[in-house]
Amino acid sequence: MKGKVFLVGAGPGDPELLTLKALRVLQAADVVLHDDLISNRILELIPATVQVRNVGKRCGRKSVQQEEINAQMIAFATFGLNVVRLKGGDPLIFGRAGEEMAALHNANVPFEVVPGVTSALASAAVASVSLTQRETSSAVVLLTSHHASAKEPTSWEGYISSGATLAIYMPGFNFAQTASQLRSAGLQADTACVLVSRAGYEDQEILRTTVRNLPSAPRLQSPTLLLVGDAVGLRDTVAQPSEGDWSGLPGQALLPPPAALDLFVDSQIFWGD
Repeated sequence: MKGKVFLVGAGPGDPELLTLKALRVLQAADVVLHDDLISNRILELIPATVQVRNVGKRCGRKSVQQEEINAQMIAFATFGLNVVRLKGGDPLIFGRAGEEMAALHNANVPFEVVPGVTSALASAAVASVSLTQRETSSAVVLLTSHHASAKEPTSWEGYISSGATLAIYMPGFNFAQTASQLRSAGLQADTACVLVSRAGYEDQEILRTTVRNLPSAPRLQSPTLLLVGDAVGLRDTVAQPSEGDWSGLPGQALLPPPAALDLFVDSQIFWGD
């Protein structure tokens, strides 16, 4: 009797953002094959009796090839084991889930997808910005600067002409090139940008800037995600209870409004801490 493979989204790193189903499947697994960036706090939820393997792929270091990952999933399931392929964020967003589902389908291995909170949503949440706004943006585009083929350039003009908020996964660190491409495609220099590092982790960082000043942004820890668009700039026009409302609250120090600064880095402060 064959086992089953579950392609599970682990979310951005905070175990409280796991779905109940993801947690249940993890705790009932025989084998877990996880990405490199899965947080230790989530891995600690896996029972000690489960076989856990890191099959993550990281730039600049030796990694497991996709064909080998596919083979491991199929082999374990063929032995009758329940396999969890644990991926950061949501498995269907830049997670190679399509390749893995195709391999499992061709091998007649039953599988199920358990969605997770994708990085674009988690990053917007921790930065207290909306990805859509009726007056400025009615669409969101999820894209990546990385392509399987170097001959496959990003279609910046098409994305920008739509007026959508851009959520750029794996933006790399060549922000000068990204800013140049955005401006060449027609985006205004004062368009808001938010760079979020390690959303959902305890050491997450949030950097707010503009397309004009994006080239001077510091290099933050991976994983990072870049949000670009007028909608993400509207955050500065409303009071943020997690960071003070600028008029002063009991027990809180007065802080300058973000609009007074062109580029700064802030750490998330949770209300009630």
